[in-house]
Amino acid sequence: MRIEQRLSNTFKAFAASGKAGGIVLILCTIISLGLANSPLGARYLDFWQVEVAGLSVELWINDALMAVFFLLIGLELERELYNGELSDLRNALLPILAAFGGIAVPALIHFALNNATATQAGMGIPMATDIAFALGVLTLVGSRVPASLKVLLTALAVMDDLGAIVVIALFYTAQLSLAYLGGALAVFAGLMAMNRVLGVMKLWPYLIGGALMWFLMLKSGVHATIAGVLLAFAIPYSSKEDDAGSPSHRLEHALHKPVAFLILPIFALANTGIAIADGWAEQLLSANSLGIVLGLVLGKPVGIVLASFVAVRFGLSRLPLDLAWRHVVGAGLLGGIGFTMSIFITNLAFTGQADVITGSKIAILLASLLAGILGFVWLKTMGAPVPSDSDADTMDFMRMPER
Repeated sequence: MRIEQRLSNTFKAFAASGKAGGIVLILCTIISLGLANSPLGARYLDFWQVEVAGLSVELWINDALMAVFFLLIGLELERELYNGELSDLRNALLPILAAFGGIAVPALIHFALNNATATQAGMGIPMATDIAFALGVLTLVGSRVPASLKVLLTALAVMDDLGAIVVIALFYTAQLSLAYLGGALAVFAGLMAMNRVLGVMKLWPYLIGGALMWFLMLKSGVHATIAGVLLAFAIPYSSKEDDAGSPSHRLEHALHKPVAFLILPIFALANTGIAIADGWAEQLLSANSLGIVLGLVLGKPVGIVLASFVAVRFGLSRLPLDLAWRHVVGAGLLGGIGFTMSIFITNLAFTGQADVITGSKIAILLASLLAGILGFVWLKTMGAPVPSDSDADTMDFMRMPER
Protein backbone atom coordinates (compact mmCIF):
# COMPACT_ATOMS: atom_id res chain seq x y z
CA MET A 1 0.00 0.00 0.00
CA ARG A 2 1.43 3.35 -1.02
CA ILE A 3 2.62 5.59 1.78
CA GLU A 4 1.35 9.16 1.39
CA GLN A 5 4.03 11.72 2.05
CA ARG A 6 3.04 14.44 4.51
CA LEU A 7 5.10 17.52 3.86
CA SER A 8 4.97 20.21 6.54
CA ASN A 9 4.11 23.78 5.64
CA THR A 10 7.64 24.80 6.60
CA PHE A 11 9.15 22.24 4.25
CA LYS A 12 6.87 23.39 1.41
CA ALA A 13 8.00 26.98 1.96
CA PHE A 14 11.64 25.83 2.05
CA ALA A 15 11.30 23.87 -1.19
CA ALA A 16 9.27 26.61 -2.88
CA SER A 17 11.99 29.19 -2.25
CA GLY A 18 14.55 26.93 -3.91
CA LYS A 19 13.51 27.59 -7.50
CA ALA A 20 13.39 31.40 -7.25
CA GLY A 21 16.43 31.52 -4.98
CA GLY A 22 18.39 29.34 -7.39
CA ILE A 23 17.52 31.63 -10.30
CA VAL A 24 18.67 34.68 -8.32
CA LEU A 25 21.94 32.90 -7.47
CA ILE A 26 22.54 32.11 -11.15
CA LEU A 27 21.87 35.73 -12.16
CA CYS A 28 24.22 37.06 -9.46
CA THR A 29 26.93 34.64 -10.58
CA ILE A 30 26.58 35.77 -14.20
CA ILE A 31 26.66 39.44 -13.14
CA SER A 32 29.71 38.87 -10.95
CA LEU A 33 31.60 37.01 -13.68
CA GLY A 34 30.66 39.70 -16.19
CA LEU A 35 31.82 42.57 -13.99
CA ALA A 36 35.07 40.81 -13.02
CA ASN A 37 35.97 40.42 -16.70
CA SER A 38 34.86 43.89 -17.80
CA PRO A 39 36.80 47.20 -17.82
CA LEU A 40 35.43 47.67 -14.28
CA GLY A 41 36.93 44.36 -13.17
CA ALA A 42 39.76 45.74 -11.04
CA ARG A 43 37.47 48.14 -9.15
CA TYR A 44 34.86 45.44 -8.68
CA LEU A 45 37.35 42.97 -7.20
CA ASP A 46 39.03 45.64 -5.06
CA PHE A 47 35.67 46.61 -3.53
CA TRP A 48 35.36 43.26 -1.75
CA GLN A 49 38.78 43.81 -0.12
CA VAL A 50 37.91 47.20 1.42
CA GLU A 51 38.35 46.99 5.20
CA VAL A 52 35.44 47.77 7.51
CA ALA A 53 35.97 47.52 11.28
CA GLY A 54 39.07 45.39 10.87
CA LEU A 55 37.69 42.91 8.34
CA SER A 56 37.38 43.11 4.57
CA VAL A 57 33.91 43.28 3.05
CA GLU A 58 34.46 39.76 1.70
CA LEU A 59 35.31 38.43 5.18
CA TRP A 60 32.26 40.14 6.73
CA ILE A 61 30.17 38.29 4.16
CA ASN A 62 31.91 34.93 4.52
CA ASP A 63 32.25 35.02 8.31
CA ALA A 64 29.18 36.99 9.46
CA LEU A 65 26.44 36.80 6.84
CA MET A 66 27.18 33.14 6.18
CA ALA A 67 26.79 32.46 9.91
CA VAL A 68 23.13 33.37 9.37
CA PHE A 69 23.00 30.86 6.50
CA PHE A 70 24.46 28.20 8.80
CA LEU A 71 21.90 29.19 11.45
CA LEU A 72 19.15 28.41 8.95
CA ILE A 73 20.81 25.09 8.10
CA GLY A 74 20.93 24.26 11.80
CA LEU A 75 17.26 25.14 12.28
CA GLU A 76 16.36 22.97 9.29
CA LEU A 77 18.40 20.09 10.67
CA GLU A 78 16.75 20.47 14.09
CA ARG A 79 13.29 20.32 12.50
CA GLU A 80 14.23 17.25 10.49
CA LEU A 81 15.45 15.55 13.68
CA TYR A 82 12.19 16.28 15.52
CA ASN A 83 9.52 16.09 12.83
CA GLY A 84 11.08 15.15 9.51
CA GLU A 85 12.74 12.20 7.84
CA LEU A 86 15.47 12.11 10.49
CA SER A 87 13.03 11.75 13.40
CA ASP A 88 12.70 8.00 12.88
CA LEU A 89 15.99 6.07 12.95
CA ARG A 90 14.94 3.59 10.26
CA ASN A 91 13.89 6.40 7.92
CA ALA A 92 16.87 8.54 8.88
CA LEU A 93 19.48 5.90 8.07
CA LEU A 94 18.86 6.15 4.33
CA PRO A 95 19.69 9.88 3.95
CA ILE A 96 22.37 9.66 6.67
CA LEU A 97 24.25 6.84 4.95
CA ALA A 98 23.61 8.33 1.50
CA ALA A 99 25.11 11.61 2.70
CA PHE A 100 28.10 9.76 4.16
CA GLY A 101 28.71 8.06 0.82
CA GLY A 102 28.29 11.38 -0.97
CA ILE A 103 30.92 12.91 1.30
CA ALA A 104 33.44 10.06 1.42
CA VAL A 105 33.70 9.09 -2.27
CA PRO A 106 34.27 12.64 -3.65
CA ALA A 107 36.83 13.31 -0.91
CA LEU A 108 38.65 10.08 -1.74
CA ILE A 109 38.69 10.93 -5.45
CA HIS A 110 40.24 14.34 -4.76
CA PHE A 111 42.66 12.84 -2.23
CA ALA A 112 43.78 10.15 -4.68
CA LEU A 113 44.68 12.82 -7.24
CA ASN A 114 46.23 15.33 -4.81
CA ASN A 115 47.80 13.22 -2.06
CA ALA A 116 51.03 14.74 -0.69
CA THR A 117 50.71 17.85 -2.91
CA ALA A 118 50.09 21.51 -2.11
CA THR A 119 46.41 21.14 -3.07
CA GLN A 120 45.61 18.18 -0.81
CA ALA A 121 43.70 20.54 1.49
CA GLY A 122 41.06 20.87 -1.23
CA MET A 123 39.66 17.39 -0.58
CA GLY A 124 36.79 18.98 1.36
CA ILE A 125 35.64 21.03 -1.64
CA PRO A 126 33.63 18.33 -3.50
CA MET A 127 32.02 17.02 -0.27
CA ALA A 128 29.10 19.43 -0.04
CA THR A 129 25.73 19.81 -1.79
CA ASP A 130 24.08 23.18 -2.39
CA ILE A 131 20.52 22.78 -1.05
CA ALA A 132 19.09 25.83 -2.81
CA PHE A 133 20.38 24.87 -6.26
CA ALA A 134 19.60 21.15 -5.91
CA LEU A 135 16.01 21.80 -4.85
CA GLY A 136 15.73 24.51 -7.49
CA VAL A 137 16.64 22.06 -10.27
CA LEU A 138 14.29 19.47 -8.78
CA THR A 139 11.50 22.05 -8.81
CA LEU A 140 12.21 22.81 -12.48
CA VAL A 141 11.56 19.14 -13.27
CA GLY A 142 8.00 19.77 -12.09
CA SER A 143 5.38 17.58 -10.46
CA ARG A 144 6.64 14.61 -12.46
CA VAL A 145 8.95 13.51 -9.64
CA PRO A 146 7.62 11.81 -6.47
CA ALA A 147 7.10 14.00 -3.41
CA SER A 148 9.26 11.66 -1.34
CA LEU A 149 12.23 12.40 -3.63
CA LYS A 150 12.14 16.04 -2.46
CA VAL A 151 12.06 14.84 1.15
CA LEU A 152 14.98 12.46 0.55
CA LEU A 153 17.06 15.08 -1.27
CA THR A 154 16.43 17.68 1.44
CA ALA A 155 17.30 15.32 4.30
CA LEU A 156 20.37 14.12 2.38
CA ALA A 157 21.53 17.69 1.66
CA VAL A 158 21.01 18.76 5.28
CA MET A 159 23.09 15.81 6.54
CA ASP A 160 25.62 16.56 3.81
CA ASP A 161 25.94 20.14 5.06
CA LEU A 162 26.25 18.88 8.63
CA GLY A 163 29.17 16.73 7.47
CA ALA A 164 30.72 19.78 5.78
CA ILE A 165 30.32 21.78 9.00
CA VAL A 166 32.15 19.06 10.94
CA VAL A 167 34.92 19.02 8.32
CA ILE A 168 35.26 22.82 8.56
CA ALA A 169 35.45 22.69 12.35
CA LEU A 170 38.02 19.87 12.42
CA PHE A 171 40.25 20.52 9.43
CA TYR A 172 39.94 24.18 8.45
CA THR A 173 40.64 25.77 11.81
CA ALA A 174 43.33 28.43 12.06
CA GLN A 175 45.53 28.82 15.14
CA LEU A 176 43.35 27.79 18.05
CA SER A 177 42.77 30.02 21.08
CA LEU A 178 41.47 27.82 23.88
CA ALA A 179 40.45 30.86 25.95
CA TYR A 180 38.15 32.28 23.26
CA LEU A 181 36.87 28.81 22.34
CA GLY A 182 36.10 28.14 26.01
CA GLY A 183 34.26 31.45 26.17
CA ALA A 184 32.19 30.58 23.09
CA LEU A 185 31.28 27.18 24.53
CA ALA A 186 30.41 28.81 27.87
CA VAL A 187 27.98 31.14 26.09
CA PHE A 188 26.50 28.14 24.27
CA ALA A 189 26.06 26.35 27.61
CA GLY A 190 24.35 29.44 29.00
CA LEU A 191 21.96 29.58 26.05
CA MET A 192 21.14 25.90 26.49
CA ALA A 193 20.45 26.51 30.17
CA MET A 194 18.11 29.40 29.27
CA ASN A 195 16.22 26.98 27.05
CA ARG A 196 16.22 23.71 29.01
CA VAL A 197 16.36 24.95 32.62
CA LEU A 198 14.86 28.44 32.71
CA GLY A 199 12.41 27.92 29.85
CA VAL A 200 13.05 31.32 28.26
CA MET A 201 10.86 31.57 25.15
CA LYS A 202 11.75 35.10 24.02
CA LEU A 203 13.90 35.07 20.91
CA TRP A 204 16.00 38.20 21.46
CA PRO A 205 18.13 36.87 24.38
CA TYR A 206 19.23 33.96 22.18
CA LEU A 207 20.10 36.29 19.29
CA ILE A 208 22.19 38.53 21.57
CA GLY A 209 23.94 35.48 23.04
CA GLY A 210 24.45 34.12 19.52
CA ALA A 211 26.14 37.36 18.42
CA LEU A 212 28.51 37.14 21.41
CA MET A 213 29.20 33.47 20.67
CA TRP A 214 29.96 34.38 17.04
CA PHE A 215 32.51 37.01 18.13
CA LEU A 216 34.24 34.63 20.53
CA MET A 217 34.26 31.85 17.91
CA LEU A 218 35.77 34.27 15.38
CA LYS A 219 38.58 35.10 17.83
CA SER A 220 39.08 31.42 18.73
CA GLY A 221 40.32 30.38 15.29
CA VAL A 222 37.42 27.96 14.74
CA HIS A 223 35.43 29.27 11.81
CA ALA A 224 32.83 31.70 13.13
CA THR A 225 29.98 30.24 11.07
CA ILE A 226 29.95 27.24 13.44
CA ALA A 227 28.33 29.60 15.95
CA GLY A 228 25.26 29.73 13.70
CA VAL A 229 24.76 25.98 13.94
CA LEU A 230 25.25 25.92 17.72
CA LEU A 231 22.78 28.78 18.14
CA ALA A 232 20.16 26.87 16.15
CA PHE A 233 20.21 24.02 18.66
CA ALA A 234 20.07 26.37 21.64
CA ILE A 235 16.85 28.08 20.49
CA PRO A 236 13.67 26.46 21.90
CA TYR A 237 11.89 24.10 19.50
CA SER A 238 8.38 22.74 19.80
CA SER A 239 7.91 19.13 18.73
CA LYS A 240 4.39 20.07 17.61
CA GLU A 241 4.75 20.32 13.85
CA ASP A 242 4.75 23.89 12.53
CA ASP A 243 3.95 25.35 15.96
CA ALA A 244 3.82 29.07 15.17
CA GLY A 245 4.68 29.86 18.80
CA SER A 246 8.01 28.03 18.66
CA PRO A 247 10.95 30.51 18.53
CA SER A 248 12.82 28.05 16.31
CA HIS A 249 9.93 27.81 13.86
CA ARG A 250 9.38 31.58 13.79
CA LEU A 251 13.06 32.28 13.18
CA GLU A 252 13.36 29.63 10.46
CA HIS A 253 10.30 31.04 8.72
CA ALA A 254 11.70 34.59 9.00
CA LEU A 255 15.10 33.62 7.59
CA HIS A 256 14.01 31.74 4.46
CA LYS A 257 13.62 34.71 2.15
CA PRO A 258 16.49 36.87 3.49
CA VAL A 259 18.87 33.93 3.11
CA ALA A 260 17.61 32.91 -0.33
CA PHE A 261 17.27 36.40 -1.80
CA LEU A 262 19.85 38.49 0.07
CA ILE A 263 22.59 36.55 1.88
CA LEU A 264 23.33 33.86 -0.71
CA PRO A 265 23.16 36.28 -3.68
CA ILE A 266 25.59 38.63 -1.88
CA PHE A 267 27.84 35.65 -1.18
CA ALA A 268 27.72 34.75 -4.89
CA LEU A 269 28.58 38.33 -5.91
CA ALA A 270 31.54 38.42 -3.51
CA ASN A 271 32.92 34.98 -4.29
CA THR A 272 32.33 34.35 -7.99
CA GLY A 273 34.05 37.47 -9.23
CA ILE A 274 36.61 35.42 -11.15
CA ALA A 275 38.91 37.22 -13.57
CA ILE A 276 39.33 34.54 -16.20
CA ALA A 277 42.85 34.78 -17.61
CA ASP A 278 44.47 33.04 -20.54
CA GLY A 279 45.16 29.40 -19.80
CA TRP A 280 42.08 28.86 -17.65
CA ALA A 281 41.19 25.78 -19.68
CA GLU A 282 44.57 24.25 -18.92
CA GLN A 283 43.90 24.85 -15.21
CA LEU A 284 40.96 22.45 -15.48
CA LEU A 285 43.47 19.68 -16.17
CA SER A 286 45.31 20.28 -12.89
CA ALA A 287 45.02 17.58 -10.24
CA ASN A 288 43.05 19.90 -7.96
CA SER A 289 40.49 20.90 -10.61
CA LEU A 290 40.11 17.31 -11.84
CA GLY A 291 39.58 16.20 -8.25
CA ILE A 292 36.82 18.78 -7.81
CA VAL A 293 35.06 18.05 -11.12
CA LEU A 294 35.29 14.26 -10.84
CA GLY A 295 34.40 14.40 -7.15
CA LEU A 296 31.20 16.38 -7.75
CA VAL A 297 30.03 14.95 -11.08
CA LEU A 298 31.08 11.32 -10.58
CA GLY A 299 31.89 10.85 -6.90
CA LYS A 300 28.64 12.30 -5.57
CA PRO A 301 26.21 10.04 -7.48
CA VAL A 302 28.42 6.97 -7.04
CA GLY A 303 28.78 7.57 -3.30
CA ILE A 304 25.09 8.34 -2.72
CA VAL A 305 23.78 5.41 -4.77
CA LEU A 306 26.32 2.92 -3.44
CA ALA A 307 25.69 3.86 0.21
CA SER A 308 21.92 3.75 -0.33
CA PHE A 309 22.24 0.34 -1.99
CA VAL A 310 24.21 -1.00 0.99
CA ALA A 311 21.67 0.44 3.45
CA VAL A 312 18.75 -1.24 1.68
CA ARG A 313 20.55 -4.46 0.79
CA PHE A 314 21.54 -5.15 4.39
CA GLY A 315 18.19 -4.21 5.84
CA LEU A 316 19.26 -0.99 7.55
CA SER A 317 16.63 1.04 5.73
CA ARG A 318 14.23 0.96 2.79
CA LEU A 319 13.21 3.07 -0.15
CA PRO A 320 9.88 4.92 0.07
CA LEU A 321 7.31 2.98 -1.91
CA ASP A 322 6.97 5.62 -4.63
CA LEU A 323 10.72 5.69 -5.28
CA ALA A 324 12.81 3.43 -7.48
CA TRP A 325 16.57 3.27 -7.83
CA ARG A 326 16.45 5.57 -10.85
CA HIS A 327 15.22 8.31 -8.48
CA VAL A 328 18.16 7.72 -6.14
CA VAL A 329 20.49 8.10 -9.15
CA GLY A 330 18.78 11.43 -9.92
CA ALA A 331 19.24 12.58 -6.32
CA GLY A 332 22.90 11.57 -6.55
CA LEU A 333 23.41 13.61 -9.72
CA LEU A 334 21.81 16.68 -8.14
CA GLY A 335 24.02 16.12 -5.10
CA GLY A 336 26.94 17.07 -7.34
CA ILE A 337 25.81 20.70 -7.34
CA GLY A 338 28.35 22.03 -4.85
CA PHE A 339 28.41 25.79 -5.47
CA THR A 340 27.85 27.71 -2.19
CA MET A 341 29.43 25.26 0.26
CA SER A 342 32.17 24.21 -2.17
CA ILE A 343 33.18 27.84 -2.80
CA PHE A 344 33.02 28.48 0.93
CA ILE A 345 35.41 25.60 1.68
CA THR A 346 37.69 26.69 -1.19
CA ASN A 347 38.26 30.02 0.56
CA LEU A 348 39.21 28.18 3.75
CA ALA A 349 41.39 25.55 2.09
CA PHE A 350 43.56 27.87 0.00
CA THR A 351 43.79 31.10 2.01
CA GLY A 352 46.14 33.51 0.27
CA GLN A 353 46.55 31.33 -2.84
CA ALA A 354 44.68 33.45 -5.38
CA ASP A 355 45.51 31.36 -8.45
CA VAL A 356 44.46 28.09 -6.81
CA ILE A 357 41.24 29.67 -5.51
CA THR A 358 40.40 30.98 -8.99
CA GLY A 359 41.04 27.59 -10.61
CA SER A 360 39.01 25.84 -7.93
CA LYS A 361 36.06 28.19 -8.38
CA ILE A 362 36.04 27.70 -12.15
CA ALA A 363 36.05 23.92 -11.59
CA ILE A 364 33.21 24.22 -9.06
CA LEU A 365 31.05 26.33 -11.39
CA LEU A 366 31.54 24.02 -14.36
CA ALA A 367 31.04 20.85 -12.29
CA SER A 368 27.89 22.23 -10.63
CA LEU A 369 26.50 23.29 -14.00
CA LEU A 370 27.19 19.84 -15.47
CA ALA A 371 25.74 18.04 -12.44
CA GLY A 372 22.61 20.21 -12.58
CA ILE A 373 22.08 19.54 -16.29
CA LEU A 374 22.65 15.79 -15.90
CA GLY A 375 20.30 15.61 -12.90
CA PHE A 376 17.60 17.62 -14.68
CA VAL A 377 17.75 15.56 -17.90
CA TRP A 378 17.83 12.27 -15.98
CA LEU A 379 14.83 13.06 -13.79
CA LYS A 380 12.91 14.67 -16.66
CA THR A 381 13.17 11.44 -18.64
CA MET A 382 13.37 8.83 -15.84
CA GLY A 383 11.77 10.52 -12.83
CA ALA A 384 8.13 9.43 -13.03
CA PRO A 385 6.81 7.98 -9.72
CA VAL A 386 6.53 4.23 -9.34
CA PRO A 387 2.89 3.53 -10.31
CA SER A 388 2.76 0.30 -8.37
CA ASP A 389 5.11 -2.10 -6.60
CA SER A 390 5.16 -4.33 -9.65
CA ASP A 391 6.57 -1.55 -11.83
CA ALA A 392 9.58 -0.86 -9.65
CA ASP A 393 13.07 -1.21 -11.00
CA THR A 394 14.70 -4.61 -11.08
CA MET A 395 16.60 -3.93 -7.87
CA ASP A 396 13.42 -3.11 -5.96
CA PHE A 397 13.29 -6.64 -4.56
CA MET A 398 15.77 -5.31 -2.02
CA ARG A 399 13.16 -3.08 -0.38
CA MET A 400 12.55 -3.97 3.21
CA PRO A 401 9.05 -5.31 3.92
CA GLU A 402 6.71 -3.30 6.11
CA ARG A 403 7.03 -3.95 9.82
